[in-house]
Amino acid sequence: MEENKKNLLTREGLKKYEDELQELKVVKRKEVSQKLKEARAQGDLSENAEYDAAKDEQRDIEARIFELEQLLKNVEVVDVDANADASDGKKIAFGYTVKLMDKELKQEMTVTIKGASEADSLNGSISNESPLGKALIGAKKGETVSVEAPIGVIKYKILEVSKAN
Repeated sequence: MEENKKNLLTREGLKKYEDELQELKVVKRKEVSQKLKEARAQGDLSENAEYDAAKDEQRDIEARIFELEQLLKNVEVVDVDANADASDGKKIAFGYTVKLMDKELKQEMTVTIKGASEADSLNGSISNESPLGKALIGAKKGETVSVEAPIGVIKYKILEVSKAN
C-alpha cells in the first residue's frame, strides 16, 4: 500500500472496518489468549496441535489488526450526500450505484463505485480505480462509456444512476 495514498471509504465501509478492528482487539485476542493458556496447560508444546493452531490464529489476528490499522491511518471518508448532482441525472460520482447495459452482449448489470479496499466485484461493488470505475466517474445517465479489457474494448450504456443504499 502506498504510504501517502488516501484510502477512500464510504461511511458504511469505515464503520465496518472500525467494528472489525474493535472485535479483533477486544474479543478475538482474548479468545486466542485463552486457547494458548489451555494448550500450555496440557504440557509438552513440541507436539501440541492445539497450541500450534492457536499460535497460527494469533498470528492471523495480529496481521489483520495491523492491516486494518494501516488502512484506517490514512482514510478519507467520502460523503456520498455531498455528491448530490449524480442523483439528479448529472455526473456519476464515488459512492453511487449505476445500472449498465453491455452493448454487445445486451446484458444488464448494476455496480456501486467504492474505494479499492471496499470493492467486491462478486457482490456488485467496484473500485473507483478499476477501468470501469474510472470510465464511469464523471459520465452521465444515457451516455456510453468504453472500457479497455484484455478481450478488447467493451462499451456500456448508462441506464440509471442513484445514491448507494
